[in-house]
Amino acid sequence: MQAEAKHTDQEVKHAEHSEFVSFTVAGQAFCLKITQIREIRRWSPVTILPHAPADVLGVMNLRGAVIPIYDLSARFGLQQTEASERNVVIVVSVHGKPVGLLAESVSEIISINPDDIQDTPPVDSRNTMEYIQGIISHDDTMVRIINLDAVISAPEQVMP
Repeated sequence: MQAEAKHTDQEVKHAEHSEFVSFTVAGQAFCLKITQIREIRRWSPVTILPHAPADVLGVMNLRGAVIPIYDLSARFGLQQTEASERNVVIVVSVHGKPVGLLAESVSEIISINPDDIQDTPPVDSRNTMEYIQGIISHDDTMVRIINLDAVISAPEQVMP
């Protein structure tokens, strides 16, 4: 009986938490909900597309599917990432299509009560307010939660 009650308490506690995968972009901490991530791959060279925006690095073949790869740092208006073998590509699904996001490295899985997520403070930037849907204070670091649908919003930019 006691073990059953303890098991139920753990289930309730687990249900109250959301899990995020944290990673670094331009030396800054960001995260996505773990359910948004399909896989994480090591960087491999991409096929460059002529006249693509500066934040589109090119396309990658992912098991027969051609997916666009975005430089998150450039997308956020930070410095462009010099892609190398040390970087990772986080594959997510946006509007039902796979998309790769270049990050410097993946850090850890953060489990947090949704009530502990702080709102993005008002700043004089529409993109900041749209791209960052909240902030987690974790281990003396402010981790920004990415609003994936806002960052990769235009379906015409997510061509297979």
